[in-house]
Amino acid sequence: MGFPLRIGDGDGKFCASEIEDEEGWEQLSFINNLSDLAIGRNPRLASMAGAASALFLLDIKGRVLVWRDFRGDVSAVQAERFFTKLIDKDVRFRFVSIYALFGDPGSQDPVAYDDGVTYLFVQHNNVYLMTASRQNCNAASLLLFLHRVVDVFKHYFEELEEESLRDNFVVVYELLDEMMDFGYPQYTEAKILSEFIKTDAYRMEVTQRPPMAVTNAVSWRSDGINYKKNEVFLDVVESVNILVNTNGQIIRSDVVGALKMRTYLSGMPECKLGLNDRVLLEAQGRATKGKAIDLDDIKFHQCVRLARFENDRTIAFIPPDGSFDLMTYRLSTQVKPLVWVEAHVERHSRSRMEITVKARSQFKERSTATNVEIELPVPADATNPNVRTSLGSASYAPEKDALIWKIKSFPGGKEYMLRAEFTLPSITSEDAAPERKAPIRVKFEIPYFTVSGIQVRYLKIIEKSGYQALPWVRYITMAGEYELRLM
Repeated sequence: MGFPLRIGDGDGKFCASEIEDEEGWEQLSFINNLSDLAIGRNPRLASMAGAASALFLLDIKGRVLVWRDFRGDVSAVQAERFFTKLIDKDVRFRFVSIYALFGDPGSQDPVAYDDGVTYLFVQHNNVYLMTASRQNCNAASLLLFLHRVVDVFKHYFEELEEESLRDNFVVVYELLDEMMDFGYPQYTEAKILSEFIKTDAYRMEVTQRPPMAVTNAVSWRSDGINYKKNEVFLDVVESVNILVNTNGQIIRSDVVGALKMRTYLSGMPECKLGLNDRVLLEAQGRATKGKAIDLDDIKFHQCVRLARFENDRTIAFIPPDGSFDLMTYRLSTQVKPLVWVEAHVERHSRSRMEITVKARSQFKERSTATNVEIELPVPADATNPNVRTSLGSASYAPEKDALIWKIKSFPGGKEYMLRAEFTLPSITSEDAAPERKAPIRVKFEIPYFTVSGIQVRYLKIIEKSGYQALPWVRYITMAGEYELRLM
């Protein structure tokens, strides 16, 4: 099994799988090993240029809405016929899927091959974005490009859907012409594109030449930016994902973090950010016990100089103007639930039930959780709620079949209780479907606190004019997918 990418030519680097039927499905081909995707392992992959023959925007039925032909070797009719066949035949079960090996076995691969053409596609709402190529294309590069196209369209139209494409097709074609040239990805920064592609008539003006950001090495930032007050806001945001089974055992536990920045800086500043990274502290000969962290799956914004980070673990970058995610990461070690909830359900008869809930904060007393919301499932036919809480307020939400317990401020190391009584129908059908057991869902925010212990050691801003900038750093931990099964 392998990843469907290109037809093999007998050189031993690819393996082909024959699939033929009356509809004309002839041959699919696969990379035999994911490690073969490394350029050093396969000389043919070294020549991948990432060139696309055409770019298509299709509706949910596979009909072409907008397309741009770059090389003249793939027609819109051919692409539409392929995509219709893809939908009608439900071929996600005909492809050997990479997700069948490492992920969801029912997922559709974003890469397919038909009649000498490689198709790569992504879906957003009711629109498919697809590239087609007869060359040995760089699949990862083109898939990333399609996601960037989605981001640009959302910047211009607020939401990417079929109606927004039809209403703004002139702007869509202008953007496609700037974002891809002869099949090669070009400018995909929405803020830079918006400087010379306008959407409002009163803002339309003739641009004699593109902005300097398009032609210089820093394509994500324009020249001539000026602020009276130079400031940088850095938010360290961590989302805790927890899944606990009915026995109180943690099934899933991880933390997803992001360094979110808002920059209001003049000129072309150079920023340097230091974290309490274990590798850096050990390289500097510093003690790391209790101070350093190990992060997984680190992903940087394109402005970060990766070579500098690999060399001395310093995050150096020229930031875009405005808001952006500088870095995302994951902490894979098991995390103790910050808010623990126990629920006991007791039926006194077929006509009445009582729910007793204990909520306990399992973080240090100096921290306080805010905007805590605990969603407790109740039977759909429950009525006449009678609720008492030791802190906060609770309300019945029949549209969710749930009781919502809200606590504005939940200090660390505390425990609070809720008791609720509901009336149930006195007569229940013996053939009634078994009661749906929804989990308890918890939401919260804990300011000035991170689970990973990540710390910003310094944030330096250097600009040739020598102005003084004010850096602000804020930490916050919040609930992500935080669910506990009923006890």
